[in-house]
Amino acid sequence: MSTASSVVSQPSVVIVGSGFGGLGVAIELKRAGFDDFTILERADEIGGVWRENTYPGAGCDVPSPLYSFSYEPNPDWPKRYALQPDIHAYMKRVVVKYGLESHLRLGTEVIGASFDEEHALWRIITAAGETLEANVFVPAVGQLSRPTWPDIPGQDTFAGPSFHSALWDHDVDLTGKRVAVIGTGASAIQFVPEIQPKAGHLEIFQRSAPYILQKNDARYRDWQHRLFKRLPATQLLGRLRIWLLAEYATFSMTAQPMFVKPFLLRTAQLRRRHLKDAALREKLKPGYQLGCKRILFTNDYLPAVTQPNVHVETARITEITPAGVRTEDGAEHPADVVIYGTGFTATDFLGQLDIRGAGGRVLAETWSGGARAYLGITVPGFPNMFCVYGPNTNLGAGSIIYMIERQARYIRQAVEHLTKPDVSYVDVRPEVEDGYDEEIQRRLAKSVWTRCASWYRQDDGRVSTNWPGLVSEYSRRTRKLDLAEYRSVAVKVGS
Repeated sequence: MSTASSVVSQPSVVIVGSGFGGLGVAIELKRAGFDDFTILERADEIGGVWRENTYPGAGCDVPSPLYSFSYEPNPDWPKRYALQPDIHAYMKRVVVKYGLESHLRLGTEVIGASFDEEHALWRIITAAGETLEANVFVPAVGQLSRPTWPDIPGQDTFAGPSFHSALWDHDVDLTGKRVAVIGTGASAIQFVPEIQPKAGHLEIFQRSAPYILQKNDARYRDWQHRLFKRLPATQLLGRLRIWLLAEYATFSMTAQPMFVKPFLLRTAQLRRRHLKDAALREKLKPGYQLGCKRILFTNDYLPAVTQPNVHVETARITEITPAGVRTEDGAEHPADVVIYGTGFTATDFLGQLDIRGAGGRVLAETWSGGARAYLGITVPGFPNMFCVYGPNTNLGAGSIIYMIERQARYIRQAVEHLTKPDVSYVDVRPEVEDGYDEEIQRRLAKSVWTRCASWYRQDDGRVSTNWPGLVSEYSRRTRKLDLAEYRSVAVKVGS
């Protein structure tokens, strides 16, 4: 790894986004001695999804020892599965510890970027009309940053308050209200048990039942916090155990479906334990292969839906009316509040940014058939642009922070290469990316993620979100930047 004294020159870097991805790249550059980088953030504070998602019960379904930077363990996590406030606080502490405050530009929304081949520069354009120049452009906006709204007629006609779970309206008092919840994904699984005791009546509109596994959660005790501080290896061992379990789950979903059986039996056991009513148990029995959609971890969702003030409705929604929700059987379900727990536009990578590469090529056109990038990081014809949490780097199991650290390491190597006096920019070779994408899609075609419709897939069936292998494989393949896979171009200053 380079040190500050070994850096020949300082390529300038602009990072868009201050979630875990943007912070991970910034810290990697800082630790390697690079200081000429700026993090642009549209909001007034850092945090990405952990700033935005403040709905009741918001938290991570990956245990905290793994859902954190490997070089920055936190011995003070209050519980095994951290909630949103604790994760956001962790991110803020990391910013201070690694001296990133001076690199942050908050309240700065990026709307586009274009590459100038003649000067080997990216010009990044903000919503305020400002143009910033940098040698390296790192979009780190993630896959789960833009809420998706269902295409249901009449949404604008609803007379009461309505909002998306990612844009929770804390001014709306749900006490005694008739609340309609549309969607039963990862967010709804968390907020439904929180709002159920307050609501007068809770109507949950379910399109497909999720697979649910128990969340082996527990609050850490004082002696455990002391142990983690005095003997960090004990927390590291816990991280390793979680990592190995996630690798096993991924192997089951991508290579050996027979290994899914224990998980399948466990989900059925949980339904039998909590859902004594046979009709309700049948409603909440998934009708697709386990793992095809995101598996959800919770201890209190199934008990919550059995409460007298809760009803699970499986009839398809046809419209939203001023008074509530109408389903295909003609019934109108009255509601005072509508909450959309309908997820994010995960396959719409960088969808709101107008990005133009070499020769003016438009990224949206390049990705018209679906987002794709070599190692999920770099796209031919877009030199010195490196994505974080890009196409095909999401996980069906495990921690995305592990993947982000590997991407940051790879990007850091590219920046180090750009310190050489005869290198102005690097551009991945098209044949390299073509071969890679063909391999990834071939492997994904055999995975469980092609067995049903989900946010992992595009409308045409292409899986553009998930990585098809183990994270250990991804770590190996991104360990070293192979310059033979790139064109290294020198631009003469003043030419």
